[in-house]
Amino acid sequence: MKRRPYPGTDYRRALNIADLERIAQRRLPNFVFEYLQGGADDERTLHRNRTVFRDYLFHPRTLTRVDARHLSTTILGQRHAMPLVIGPTGYNGMLTRDGDLKLAAAASRQDIPFVLSNVATTSLEEIATVEGLRAWMQIYFYRDRDYVRKLVERCHAAGYETIVITTDSAIYGNREWDLRNFRRPMQPDWRNLLHLCSRPRWIADVLIPDGPPTFKNLDDLLPPGQQSVQGASAIIGQQLDPTLNWDDIAWLRDIWQGKLIIKGLLSPEEAAQAAASGIDGIVLSNHGGRQLDHALSPLDILADTRKRVGQRCQLFVDSGFRRGTDIVKALALGADAVWLGRATLYGLAAGGQPGVEHALDILRREIDRTLGLLGETRLADLDASHLVKCHAPNGETGESD
Repeated sequence: MKRRPYPGTDYRRALNIADLERIAQRRLPNFVFEYLQGGADDERTLHRNRTVFRDYLFHPRTLTRVDARHLSTTILGQRHAMPLVIGPTGYNGMLTRDGDLKLAAAASRQDIPFVLSNVATTSLEEIATVEGLRAWMQIYFYRDRDYVRKLVERCHAAGYETIVITTDSAIYGNREWDLRNFRRPMQPDWRNLLHLCSRPRWIADVLIPDGPPTFKNLDDLLPPGQQSVQGASAIIGQQLDPTLNWDDIAWLRDIWQGKLIIKGLLSPEEAAQAAASGIDGIVLSNHGGRQLDHALSPLDILADTRKRVGQRCQLFVDSGFRRGTDIVKALALGADAVWLGRATLYGLAAGGQPGVEHALDILRREIDRTLGLLGETRLADLDASHLVKCHAPNGETGESD
């Protein structure tokens, strides 16, 4: 692949998400960037998340009027500017101060939903105050069910309309960059500490004057004095509940009367079961390649899942999206919207809230251009007839996720 011109460190010069990725790498300490980038084991799932898009080629129409294009779409009953959701990502305060708030504010300005992670460094109550934001809350099932109940009560009191339950993390994935970069949980080794000295702007932004950010939604789960990233990281893994099953989803449905989304399914059969149970939305996801290695990409099962769930619930997808063409392919295969993780985090690390908005502007322009070049004016008119499935030549390699 031809090497792209280097964009420097100004996020405004970024022409695509890959440019923002390189700017983020220049701004972040090595151990933070590897946290953002890393996948499980040999990172085969991570790799597949990017190469899967090469399996589909566009089949465009021409000689059609495409002068008035529309990207708005309905997500869980409400109209939004484009078919995107900023998905849940943890520890965002390590990318920039108040990272979750900056993501939420960007989502509000761009008129798309934002999902706050259970392991956020901003409280769910503070996120709920962002003007004009449609905020959703992601939670994990922990062994301490009383904590889960209290978290649901906090969501209700703060006015959240939607809870997202992540099901693919009942067992914590093997992320070997933790072992490479840290002496102990969240304590960098000497090599990384030396590299940290080359990032004074990050130190001033994130560490001064209060030190590393702390978890703001785990007070009822963690022992006193263990709310710091260093103290909590090991405890969270121990609290994840490997007994998670459909009875727990039913229990959550009983105590939460708002909308409920299941995130982390990679089985069309499980998706059909979720739809039959009255779930409002499903996110096909492999957790961005950070859990099970050698797993399917959500795109591999998207069309089959759409057939099985029909219109009984909304169907979302994440993992590996970097281009508007990627997003349009997912919509054509049956997704109602795409959830973004690393794509918007690169913008956050590169330029704070304006960097996130720049990332979303890039994707909007790419979606709009692709839609027009396919000969369509509405996202609702996209379907599998706009794609031809093929396979990349043997030996061709792709970018990592």
